[in-house]
Amino acid sequence: MKYFILVIISLLFISCNQDDFDKSTQSESKIVVEGWIETGDYPQVILSTSIPITAAVDSTTILNHVIRSAKITVSNGENEEILRLKRNSDRIPPFVYYGSELLGESGKVYSLKIEYLDRIIQAKTTIPKTVPLKTATYIKENVQDTTGYVFITFDDPVSEKNYYQVTTRIDKEEPVFVPAFYGNLNDDSFNSSLVSMQINRGILIFPKTKFKPYFTDGDLIYVKLKTLNKEAFDFWNSWQNEIVNGRNPIYPSNSSLKSNITGGLGLWTGYGQSTIIVRTPLKK
Repeated sequence: MKYFILVIISLLFISCNQDDFDKSTQSESKIVVEGWIETGDYPQVILSTSIPITAAVDSTTILNHVIRSAKITVSNGENEEILRLKRNSDRIPPFVYYGSELLGESGKVYSLKIEYLDRIIQAKTTIPKTVPLKTATYIKENVQDTTGYVFITFDDPVSEKNYYQVTTRIDKEEPVFVPAFYGNLNDDSFNSSLVSMQINRGILIFPKTKFKPYFTDGDLIYVKLKTLNKEAFDFWNSWQNEIVNGRNPIYPSNSSLKSNITGGLGLWTGYGQSTIIVRTPLKK
């Protein structure tokens, strides 16, 4: 959410097929939203204008497309607040609109209104109930190995329809939570109410080091289980498909991401969340 995503959103919302390419070169840029509110936390929003698929993507391009002068209002139906823009060097782009009054609560509806120049962008979302993680454990195939994977367990409520996303963050290495590889879960596929699964590290956009799908001795790992609504699940599935196919020369990226934004592109969503800290053995 918040995982260096906005740059890719700006590109992927413009489909790569020829018809859409022709249309995109003739139309004005779209406002792209990456916004979220979690249980026990305040709303956050990152804004940009869409980047043409013909543009070279570098730090200058990214900064040129950031929107820093919008008025963003979030409401829970009873109270509302205007978010304030702050610089956050841990993100790309490094500007985020933050809330400080409306704490996310499960079951509540949160409305987003963005006013920028002559445009008004709106969206609504709810925060699903939190499903707590039971365990998160670092396991190695062999004792002498210096790398391993995280295994998690949680109880999926049988009487409820739930969608999940698993994210991880390595302390002092990753500034934000990163979606686990194939970490989007639909409970229709579960064989039991007790879910047990291996977690592979996700792909951090613009990483400082070479990507590796495993964890390493010495890592302090934060594992977060999020509950999400169907709109967010569809968005993250389309995001995952683009990341996977974008690296596949046989099945290249050729579709736009899902969106729940009226008047713009992107995602405004609420998350239930449960986090466990996993400590690995010290490096030898």
